[in-house]
Amino acid sequence: MRLREGDKVKVISGKDAGKESRISRVIPRRNQVIVEGANTVRKHQKARGRTMQAGIIDKDMPIDASNVMIVCDDCGLPTRIGYRVDENGKQRVCKRCGGDL
Repeated sequence: MRLREGDKVKVISGKDAGKESRISRVIPRRNQVIVEGANTVRKHQKARGRTMQAGIIDKDMPIDASNVMIVCDDCGLPTRIGYRVDENGKQRVCKRCGGDL
């Protein structure tokens, strides 16, 4: 999986298409990512113990990785990820402008 935690991404399909936010968690086994503020559902939470409150909470659910595109810091546009091998190892690069991601 080419996406990592902390990457700025844009949702390209689904009910939250067009939203830009950061990846909070990556689930490579299922090829999914959790994007902050996207695919949010309201969950009815039961009180567990003394510390956890009962009520309705908003929870971000996973999105398939194919439904998001990384946003380049240099050009500011959604782009695909390429790789360049140099003396430092493998670097992720923007396919549009060639800058490092």
